[in-house]
Amino acid sequence: MIGRALAFPVTGPLGGLLWIARQVAQLADEQRLDPKRIEAALLTLERRLEAGEIDDATFEAEEAALLAELRAIRAARQGQQGQG
Repeated sequence: MIGRALAFPVTGPLGGLLWIARQVAQLADEQRLDPKRIEAALLTLERRLEAGEIDDATFEAEEAALLAELRAIRAARQGQQGQG
C-alpha cells in the first residue's frame, strides 16, 4: 500500500497517458474503418472524372483501389462484430 502511494506521482500520470493513447487509437480505428470516408472519396473521384480533371484510366485505377479498401473495411467490421 505504501509502495503504491509512493509510486503514484509516476504511475498516476502514466496511467492517464496510456488511457489517452488507447482512446486516440480507438478513434483512429473507427475513422479508418468508416465506409462513409471511402464512399465520399468515390463521389469526389466521379466528380473529378465528370469535370475532366482525370481520364478514364486514372478513374478506373483509383476506383478499383477505393473499392478494394471498402471491401477490406467491410470485412474488418464483420470480423469485429464476430468477436464482440
